[in-house]
Parts: sequence; structure tokens; C-alpha cells
Amino acid sequence: MRNIRLIARLDIKAPNLIKGVRLEGLRVMGDPKTFALRYYEQGIDEIIYMDIVASLYGRNSLGDLLSRTASDVFVPITVGGGIRSCEDVRALLRAGADKVAINTAAVNRPELITEVAERFGSQCMVLGVEAKRTDAGGWEAYTDNGRERTGLDVIDWVRRGAELGAGEVLLTSVDQEGTRRGFDVDLLNAVSEVTAVPIIASGGMGAIEHMVEALNGSAVDAIAMADVLHYDRLDLAEVRQAAADAGYQVRRDVGEVSA
Repeated sequence: MRNIRLIARLDIKAPNLIKGVRLEGLRVMGDPKTFALRYYEQGIDEIIYMDIVASLYGRNSLGDLLSRTASDVFVPITVGGGIRSCEDVRALLRAGADKVAINTAAVNRPELITEVAERFGSQCMVLGVEAKRTDAGGWEAYTDNGRERTGLDVIDWVRRGAELGAGEVLLTSVDQEGTRRGFDVDLLNAVSEVTAVPIIASGGMGAIEHMVEALNGSAVDAIAMADVLHYDRLDLAEVRQAAADAGYQVRRDVGEVSA
């Protein structure tokens, strides 16, 4: 029975939690720690904090939020956005992060993936990938919150990132993100076929069926949710039960806090 993690993704534009569609048209939702604490109390497995303007300004500004969250939320926290060096990673880990997701800086300097993996462990190094479909039928990797083209084929880039030491992939479909139309299952399946590292599916969940389709259609290891949680469209206990009913191993008891 495959083990599945349920993850809350919180996109941050300091100091607010925001939500958009295809990473654009951002709407302020409120205090991110309040949302993170609520999801923790409901039994979420992990939290992702993504500073969506960090790469634009060349820095990650989530240190204080991390420190405040880590004092009350005791599940793994992944942080992304604006991370350019091992020193940036060390600062975020000291503030309370367990893992870092790197996209733009990894594209610009792929050896950073290896440096982070060797210094802090591959389990700490999450490769962030923002994918958009191409006219040719594949997917191109984008950076800077889906704004900048890289010319990199997503499948080739994920394969290379894993070879360089990435221990996990946060795979976001920009086309589906915020649409509530479901995950890009073809993308998830194509990526899961070329790497054995865990894959987090992100972008598009709007109903229970979308999660089940993604799990059945690919070998992803985790489902990231944003809109359906932030707007209370789905109850986390309902999502967890649906995954279990579909034959996947999930943490059943809210009290079973991950180590």
C-alpha cells in the first residue's frame, strides 16, 4: 500500500497569505501562520511556505514567519523562494524549516543542488519546478513564479536535478494552478516515470476526485493543496478518508503528529 502525504501549500507575499489563478491575480487571504496552525490542528502532514516575490527581489523574507510558525506547528515545513546559497538554506533551517524548495537559483546554477544536498542532506533539497505545456505537447520549466521561460524541458530538467542530488520534486502545473480543474495527470505521470525521488503534485485540486485521479494516474508521493483548504471547499478529514478509501496509506489519527 503506497504511503501518501497531504500537504498545505501557502503562497506568501509578505506579510500575507495570498492565492491566485495560474500564479497571477493574487488575492490576500490573511495571516499565514493562522492558516498553518489551523491545518496543523486538522492533521496536515506537511506545510509549504512559498515566498512568491523573493526571487524578484533576490531574498527570502520568511525567517520571522518561520520562527513564529515553528513554535506552534510540529510537522515538516518546506520553504521556497529567493534561496540562492547554502548560507540562505542554513538561515532558513535555523529559523525552523525542515526542507527548502529551490527553483530559479537551481536553473541559473545547477551545482547549487549538489551543494545543498551534500551540506544538508538530499532530503532537505527539494527541486521546485513550475511547468507549462508547450505547443509541441511537452512542458517547459519556468522560474520567477511562472513568469520567466527557461527553455528547459521539464522531464529532462527533473531527471538532471535528481542526478545532481535533489531528494524531492515540488511539481507545479502553472496551467492548472488555482483553476480547481484538477491536476495535470499527464505531467505527473511523465515526470514520475523518469525519477524515483518523491514527487509532490501541486496545482489544480478542486475536488476529491482530482486527488484520486492524480494518485491513480501517476506515482506521486504527496498532494499539495491550497485553494480547497484556504476557501474551506474541502475538509481535510474528508480528503484523508478519500485517500484511504482509494487504497492509499495515510495518517488516520489527527493526533499522530509526524516526527
